[in-house]
Amino acid sequence: MELSKINSLVELFFTKYKELNSTSSNKPFLKWLKDNKKDFLTWKQVERNIQILSEYLRKNLSKGDRCILLSENRPEWLISDIAIMNAGGVTVPLFTTYSEKDYEYIINDCNPKICIVSNNTQLKKIDKFISEKIKVLSIENIDKQIDSIENIFERFSKEKTLDHLNFNQNIERKDLACIIYTSGTTGNPKGVMLSHGGILSNCEGAQEILNSLVKDSEPVFLTWLPLSHSYEHAVQFVQITLGAKIYYAESLEKLLSNMSVAKPTIMTAVPRFYQNLYSKISINFSKQTGLKKKLISLTILLGIKKLNNENMSLREKILNYLCEKLVRRKIKNQFGGNLKAFVSGGGALDQKIGEFLNSIGLPTLQGYGLTEASPVVSCNIPEKIKIDTVGPPFKTNEVKIAQDGEILVKGENVMLGYWNMKKETDDILKNGWLHTGDIGEITNEGNLKITDRKKEIIVNSGGDNISPSKIENLLCLDDKIKQSFVYGDKKTYLVALIVSDSEKNEKEIELYIDDLNKNLSLVERVKKIKLINEEFTIENGMLTPTLKLKRKKILEKYKEDLEKLY
Repeated sequence: MELSKINSLVELFFTKYKELNSTSSNKPFLKWLKDNKKDFLTWKQVERNIQILSEYLRKNLSKGDRCILLSENRPEWLISDIAIMNAGGVTVPLFTTYSEKDYEYIINDCNPKICIVSNNTQLKKIDKFISEKIKVLSIENIDKQIDSIENIFERFSKEKTLDHLNFNQNIERKDLACIIYTSGTTGNPKGVMLSHGGILSNCEGAQEILNSLVKDSEPVFLTWLPLSHSYEHAVQFVQITLGAKIYYAESLEKLLSNMSVAKPTIMTAVPRFYQNLYSKISINFSKQTGLKKKLISLTILLGIKKLNNENMSLREKILNYLCEKLVRRKIKNQFGGNLKAFVSGGGALDQKIGEFLNSIGLPTLQGYGLTEASPVVSCNIPEKIKIDTVGPPFKTNEVKIAQDGEILVKGENVMLGYWNMKKETDDILKNGWLHTGDIGEITNEGNLKITDRKKEIIVNSGGDNISPSKIENLLCLDDKIKQSFVYGDKKTYLVALIVSDSEKNEKEIELYIDDLNKNLSLVERVKKIKLINEEFTIENGMLTPTLKLKRKKILEKYKEDLEKLY
């Protein structure tokens, strides 16, 4: 399939369906692990359900009308998304973890014609913000007055005249596909307008990376990052491009057990997931003794050597082969046994974590992007991993570094603009170039390297620029530190909030920080800390839905405590 010749995300699905249907009409496609009563939905069933829902939605939608989609990850999410676009509408996905204020703002801002919610729990979150003019549709049966997708499918079950492959052919690549609201680390969320062509160009850019991973086996994905996030939303269409089998995970807590069931070949996640994974495996490794401990140390040492393409002696090659059989294979089996790659996006992955995971047999590719770029800009390529970079830019977009070091992106993947925000759009889009707000460089090998975040840089009293996220990542490498928040704008030195299970850990944490400080520049060193036991979570408003720190919210609560450290 030549993605450059596909006109819309709708056409992408139906073209792939037609291709697969010519060989196997009952190929398994979608499975929600939370619902073990139901088997896989096949491509044929999904195609039919999209057609049925599209027909229903066409009666209520005109071209360009917005349709809210508020649901946990499940097969009906993908079905609804494609059906909305097929009916001429624009999907507006909402996180299930938004605050009441965010729901109210977004619904008022995008002025939807239809709201699709999964169940009563989700409906209650937005019910008071929905006017009588907005039609509400639920996935599950929740109310006699609200039509459900389950009922719609049932009513059409005996219909024999449904015209298959009669998809909407009037959509062009430049047309608006979705409005994805950024999670908003500061202020109200911004509605990022992404085109069909923008997401398709992202799929095309991903092909080079993924084709090498799935050429010898059926692509299987385990999805847990919310589909309302631009990263997973785009991955959904990459999965369609590959004709993949998709499992939707039950929850983050059950992810590892879900992996043993799904046996994924590829899995996408944000850095926080890999940080937790690193901590769990490190704790397990630290409990080993004797020969096992030596073998683990050797596995990591030789694994990093191989990752960095360093020459190995014959003895080292033999030892590495033993590590592969005795250590890495066992670790891989704990993750289903078929994993070809983790793909990390949505934030910076600490270099030490990336090296560790790759060295123990869990290939981890770090990429870079932002919602405004549909969202991927670059990604490491298997067998050519440079762990301190985010890989080469996709061939479907152009990247350059501005004089002040800011990363600029140009291409079809760049957003159409922010919904109802002309000034903000003009501030970030200049002469076709997207100003990312990230600082970086292009290496001699052509890889993109992120060095700082423009807006999150701390400027101390001496005028030095300091990246707090770099130091926070290093702090969290200690297994006694769950989370951290570095503070020190306009101050003479840095301080930090440290989230830990117990105050008993304070001495050990201080010793770790003393040791860490030796490897940091003078201005980057953390001089004082405040231990807290309340975690930063989505629920308490201190994390975004993609697990990034909401700095403004954390400061609102802890500024007084931080100031006392000076």
